[in-house]
Amino acid sequence: MADDTKGRDFSQPQGAQPRSEGGPSNTEGGSTTPAKRVPPRAPARPTPAERRSEDEPGFVQSLFAPVAGFGVTFGTMFRKVLTEEYPEEKRPTEARFHGRHQLNRHPDGLEKCVGCELCAWACPADAILVEGASNDDSEGGTGRFSPGERYGRVYQINYLRCIFCGLCIEACPTRSLTMSNEYELADSVRADLIYEKKDLLAPLLPGMEQPPHPMRLGSTDTDYYVGGAK
Repeated sequence: MADDTKGRDFSQPQGAQPRSEGGPSNTEGGSTTPAKRVPPRAPARPTPAERRSEDEPGFVQSLFAPVAGFGVTFGTMFRKVLTEEYPEEKRPTEARFHGRHQLNRHPDGLEKCVGCELCAWACPADAILVEGASNDDSEGGTGRFSPGERYGRVYQINYLRCIFCGLCIEACPTRSLTMSNEYELADSVRADLIYEKKDLLAPLLPGMEQPPHPMRLGSTDTDYYVGGAK
């Protein structure tokens, strides 16, 4: 005789319907369906009239509302006015103020700029134009303008574009380009705000000689940049 108890679930009485894991069920016509859950009711929204009543200011707030807007005006109209008499009285700038650029010179008058164009590459506003040329000490040549092999033949700064960030002076390897404390650069003609090399070169101090001329502080450029020439 075959064993009919194999595979039977003895946890339930014989003849009972199996329990559903999803909760109570209804049996109609032999089919089992899970019971539906009723979602919680959302809170009632306030009506437009109720919202208007909540937003309306009180009596005291509505009374002083027109005057509250003049609080800053009344608070400052009786203070002493501080007027800067510019341009008759000019305030001094900070020591590291970023003003107009300057092309510096060596003590003998030669230019520190070697025409490497690093300042033009570092400028985020594309305001600098540099064209380098070779120094020619030969007879009948153009002469020497810097201790290096090259010098800046063309140097322009467009102050219509310049943002005075100082990245150009950080990129200069010879400390040729620095920024002065001069800040009065306004002009009525746009073309006058494009400064040429002659506008940017530092003036000749006593003991300096106007280039082109031979090197006075050494025989090579190493004497200028590594030696005692600063």
